[in-house]
Amino acid sequence: MYMAIDGYPCVRLLNLSGEIGCSNPGRANIVAPVARFKTANKLVEPSALMVSIDQFEELFGRLSNDADFSRHVVGILVESGSQLQNGLKGFSPDKKFPQAEFAPYRSGSFEWNPTGSGLMWKAYNFPVFLLSNSSTSALQEIALRNEKRKKSYTVDVADFNLVMQTTKSGTRDSESCLREQTCLPLGGYSVWSALPPIAISSSEKAKPVILIVASMDTASFFRDKSIGADSPISGLISLLAVVDALSRADGVKGLDKQLVFAVFTGEAWGYLGSRRFLLELDQHSDAVSGLDLALIETVLEIGSVGKGFAQDDKTFFAHSTSETATNGMLSAIQDALGSLNNQSIKVSRASKSNPGLPPSSLMSFLKKNPKTSGVVLEDFDTAFTNKFYHSHLDDLLNINSSAIVAAASVVARSLYILASDKKEIKTSALNTININASLVEELLGCLLSCEPGLSCELVNRYIAPSASCPSHYVGVVLGEPSSQPYPGNVGDVPRFVWNFLADKTAIPSKNMSSACPKGCSGTGEVCVKAETDGKGVCVISTTRYVPAYSTRLKYESDTWGVLPHNSSDTMGEADPVWTESNWETIKLRVYTVQDTRFDTWVLLLGITVTVLSYIITAMAKAFITKALKRD
Repeated sequence: MYMAIDGYPCVRLLNLSGEIGCSNPGRANIVAPVARFKTANKLVEPSALMVSIDQFEELFGRLSNDADFSRHVVGILVESGSQLQNGLKGFSPDKKFPQAEFAPYRSGSFEWNPTGSGLMWKAYNFPVFLLSNSSTSALQEIALRNEKRKKSYTVDVADFNLVMQTTKSGTRDSESCLREQTCLPLGGYSVWSALPPIAISSSEKAKPVILIVASMDTASFFRDKSIGADSPISGLISLLAVVDALSRADGVKGLDKQLVFAVFTGEAWGYLGSRRFLLELDQHSDAVSGLDLALIETVLEIGSVGKGFAQDDKTFFAHSTSETATNGMLSAIQDALGSLNNQSIKVSRASKSNPGLPPSSLMSFLKKNPKTSGVVLEDFDTAFTNKFYHSHLDDLLNINSSAIVAAASVVARSLYILASDKKEIKTSALNTININASLVEELLGCLLSCEPGLSCELVNRYIAPSASCPSHYVGVVLGEPSSQPYPGNVGDVPRFVWNFLADKTAIPSKNMSSACPKGCSGTGEVCVKAETDGKGVCVISTTRYVPAYSTRLKYESDTWGVLPHNSSDTMGEADPVWTESNWETIKLRVYTVQDTRFDTWVLLLGITVTVLSYIITAMAKAFITKALKRD
């Protein structure tokens, strides 16, 4: 009897210098008895160890330091359970300074992420699975049963099928695996949208641009359990709520500055989205048509804001590129706070003792142009308040919806004030800018939970999702990168973000009665909600996809190749060029087998019986022969 086990694998990723992540060591499945780490002080046979998340770092530490113990561990099963999460002081498999190599300053020893262990950046030649809640219970019973069966002739084993194509082919880095087509580059599609839409054909002078940025991807030790509730999805939800509020505000069309919202993907893997966005702007590609890098006056990034109300402290922190360059933005934020009539919400300047910006997309802009004016709004000052940064535990329980609403309220009004370019703004105009708290709650359920998950009414209003449970892992680039990609090559979340932004920033089209996409032939028209009924609606909106993948990669003749470092690409030298190994199937199951010791005993017994039978037969034959001769 085979029992299929639900779980989330750690998979093999590669870069220009080697590998990280997990894989079976060869071409075959790994089969081993299930044992518990807490009771397995000494292993005498190859085993699949079950470990609770609070012992995860202890186990990996022992694997590094105890060669004899490590030799007998051939697979790891990680238990799930909210009760363990509540008692943890912290768990982050990322580094203490995530992506320090991309920072526009030298201070790699600074600890933005104090709980970081760096475990996700190492290579493991054995399979590791995070178990679902139901599978955790089943495997715990199996491990206990094995402990009680020490004198029994049967044992329950785990069968790991985590065979990676790069392992089978021996391609151990990104360049070789791309050449042999055993892997694909990490990446996907970012989205940007202008409010109001940009009239590209207009003869009017282009307005200065205020760029508002958030990220939609995160990382985790376990590929398909990348939730990122606080970091960065709280910022994404805040941005979507800001767009919704401003789309309903009075006088947005008459603002002196152009608001542009950008949601990047691939930021957890070398700032793929923001770096590619800047390169597309340099190349004046179709993906950024209507947008000019020289017109971007300031950048406001909404970072991790989901823990802004932690322990009754309702303070957010503004991390700025330079004090003088961002005075206008910081002043607008204070004016916005004053208009909210809520004395409990505060935004403070980040500590001057910080070496610079925290890990953020704004780093890409600052590397591109050191004089960039920008602010990152975060829920922390000198170190992350998110103790589960880049782990599967950064889930819905880790954030506060009120903090997201508060951050969105401050940002929405700040943008209106800043885009009005020092004009006197009536209080009545600001009072029309209010965040829809119900929308925030709905987005939390859609983007951070399996129920309702992407099956929620809001998402289904725009797209037909391929799965219910959302995952914010960046994924891999499918097909040829394009500014108008085939929908099947774009993930559920980017497609939803594109449709949501296109809808909220749109002005009605004369062709609203036309079915699209064929009917959307007017200037600036796009088709929204086409997935839901096969028809969609034509609207005028400047909303576009931007491919997000390494600036060191080129797609040509249906294959990917690595480009030499370009000196003009200031972050290219540090770019690891991340890829993900292909695989045929990933499967985990358990079943009962006879203990090998029992098999050995049966074999020896059989040999003994055979030998004894031969001896007895020979003796009997000799006795009978002798008796017959006597007669």
